[in-house]
Amino acid sequence: MANMVQDMTTGKEVPLLLKFTIPLLIGNLFQQCYSIVDSAIVGHVEGANALGAIGCTNWITYIFFACCNGVGIGAGILVAQFFGASKRRNIRQAIANSFYIILLLGVALSVLGFLITEPVLILLGTPDGQLEQAIDYMQIICSGTFAVALYNYVANVMRALGDSKTPLLFLLIASFLNIALDVIFVVELGFGVKGAAYATVLAQLIAAIFSMVYAVWKNPYFRMERRDLKFNKELVVMCFQIGMPLAAQSMMISLSCVILQSMVNRFDEAVVSAFTVTSKVELLLDQPFIALSSAISTFTGQNMGAGKQDRVKKAFRWSVLITTSYCVLVAVAIFLFDEQIARLFVQESYVIDISAMALRIMGIMYWPLGMIFIIRGLLNGAGDAGYALTNGIVEVAGRIGFSVLFVFLLPVGMWSVWIATGLTWCLTAFMAYLRYRKGIWKTTTKVTT
Repeated sequence: MANMVQDMTTGKEVPLLLKFTIPLLIGNLFQQCYSIVDSAIVGHVEGANALGAIGCTNWITYIFFACCNGVGIGAGILVAQFFGASKRRNIRQAIANSFYIILLLGVALSVLGFLITEPVLILLGTPDGQLEQAIDYMQIICSGTFAVALYNYVANVMRALGDSKTPLLFLLIASFLNIALDVIFVVELGFGVKGAAYATVLAQLIAAIFSMVYAVWKNPYFRMERRDLKFNKELVVMCFQIGMPLAAQSMMISLSCVILQSMVNRFDEAVVSAFTVTSKVELLLDQPFIALSSAISTFTGQNMGAGKQDRVKKAFRWSVLITTSYCVLVAVAIFLFDEQIARLFVQESYVIDISAMALRIMGIMYWPLGMIFIIRGLLNGAGDAGYALTNGIVEVAGRIGFSVLFVFLLPVGMWSVWIATGLTWCLTAFMAYLRYRKGIWKTTTKVTT
């Protein structure tokens, strides 16, 4: 039991946060590298059209996954709060009842995704040369939504109990398995984009099954008695109250990114390429924020359940210091090596010049993004579900408002897309900090000792 759970309600805050964050960071970085390899296999074997067909579906499928993951995170937060409150029986009941929700939701979204794939892709104007492959890929991926939901559910519950190492293990297994299956299905058997989709779904399904079996085998909280398996309406409602706003937040953020991309597409191909470069760099640089956000969410959930608000405040202050130090290093690195970073992705000098300047704009306004992540993690861990919805609305309004302002009304030109993104970070961070200072999160915890 000592290896499978971590009590974060006692001990020094920084070592606990770092111990939890580092495995998550390793897993996130590896997942990004795996994603690049996965795309390279499809692009080199099947060509740019096939890769483009997969790209056409990314934001749509993400909406389905975000819905399941939001509920899974909600379940994890509830488990963390019960753990902090030392309510062991409630932990098992929460795990069981949230499993019912995730399974039913995953199956329902799998069926829905399969049925709406073709009309949605046609409605979005998917290019004719990519439409058929995009439909094939998205139907298979959406059919496997339940597998993604189950895997993320087990990972979120394990993290809620303080175990970030086991989810890392199964993430690594799933990633290596996915690459191996890509080689078999795409390279050896020539299944094309269908093969890439089958590889992803099968890898996720195997990871979900093995992680569930391993959790039951090693973690006593996953070993249920008959009374733990009873349907509990109150727990189900609590899980939805926390999880659905988180799901809505992710879906709204993805929508705002689609809108911003439409603004980028108004400029020439060089700007679009430069935006792709900076987006990839940002995604890699964001991984420490994402890992730290998850760590402080679990830390907050457990300590709020234990009634230890002072520990949460200390963890927040240390997280701000860690984030600030990291952002200073990132800014210095960008200003020293902006062109070299851009050359990792493109060779055209004019695209490199645009990318380098855009990276500098991003580096100047990067700190607010870190603040968004750590405050979001803290408020989510405390069960402040109302903030999640507000956060999503602010990001959508910011990206649309600033994009319209700088693209259409002010003579900023192509730099408008990066300035709009940076100012959206500033606005969202400011609103998040106001929410933290207001202190609503101190009273939103679902369970206490």
